[in-house]
Amino acid sequence: MSTRQEFLPYALPLIEEDDIAGVVDSLKSGWIAKGPKTMEFEKQFAEYVGAKYAVALNSCTAALHLGLLAAGIGAGDEVITTPMTFASSANVIIHAGAKPVLVDIDPLTMNMDPQKIEAKITSRTKGIIPVHVAGHPCPLDEIRAIAEKHGLFVLEDAAHAVYTKYKGQMIGSLGDATAFSFYATKNLVTGEGGMLTTNDEEVYNKVRVLSSHGMSRNAWNRYAQAGSWYYEILEPGYKDNMSDIMAGLGLSQLAKLERMQGIRRDIVDYYNAEFGSMPELEVPVELEYARHAWHLYIIKLNLDKLSIDRNRFIEELKAENIGTSVHFIPLHMHPYYRDTFGYKPGDFPAAESTFERIISLPLYPKMSWQDTRDVVEAVKRVVENNRK
Repeated sequence: MSTRQEFLPYALPLIEEDDIAGVVDSLKSGWIAKGPKTMEFEKQFAEYVGAKYAVALNSCTAALHLGLLAAGIGAGDEVITTPMTFASSANVIIHAGAKPVLVDIDPLTMNMDPQKIEAKITSRTKGIIPVHVAGHPCPLDEIRAIAEKHGLFVLEDAAHAVYTKYKGQMIGSLGDATAFSFYATKNLVTGEGGMLTTNDEEVYNKVRVLSSHGMSRNAWNRYAQAGSWYYEILEPGYKDNMSDIMAGLGLSQLAKLERMQGIRRDIVDYYNAEFGSMPELEVPVELEYARHAWHLYIIKLNLDKLSIDRNRFIEELKAENIGTSVHFIPLHMHPYYRDTFGYKPGDFPAAESTFERIISLPLYPKMSWQDTRDVVEAVKRVVENNRK
């Protein structure tokens, strides 16, 4: 008999009446594309993270892509990133015309290992995309020191890192530019959506123009009462802007982000208390310099103490009606990256060995305490049934 009767999805957004009201208000206002709510969301988000500028976009992928273009990165260049990430972190480098160069991870945090960066720097290297995996910040002081030494642009992939702090400072206020995600599974959701923050006015202006076809004016500038119909195409841009429907949801989500993070923290504390003393499991860390956003709760299996592998562990949790995921299949193991860049097993041993052991458990503010207890009971049952 399974732990629970109904399947517990791996992730669900918390959508409440205030969120619905925010979207309905956008629909009723007549501004359903980019308009006043999008600009208000940009303003409030920039204030929240402590950045001078923010541009609301249709995805974190768009923010990463436009951030690279704003830095002048293009054909023949190289950008360093991690294999332990979603494909978009490297895809955008290719979209910009450059080559992704991968650096292995620190198994403790699963973030890029700064000790391995300089060996990958060449005369063609122009940037670094550190990824704050699961919401734990990368060691930015070391990464920025390397970047400053070699004149490299640092574009942080903070898809998981809304709410994250590094040494007391908000992620989004520190690097040359930072890209956030508001996808349906994230800590703050707009359905799809993203944001680029920066303290660099030139980067901000470049991304703002590129995100709306390269136009000198957006729809709000042209169609509002005080606007003008006239615009100029400054360069061939993209259609990457956010809409007011999405921003209406984003504003209500931002207003309650602290409450939602408190729920995540309570769940994490409970998981840590229940799993922390089990020799078959390793719980995720939160190092002294970090405030973790807890977008993901990733356990590592000590496979030498279990009679099953990670894939079987996931199947047995599924039989207990508990949904899970894996973050991530290392990039160099995917056919495109393997075939295009000649990667092979053993190239990134820390990422590979970590991948074989990891499972992401449900962690989201819509979970009830019964849901949380069910996850713990199911994990313990699978461990007990397969303990060596």
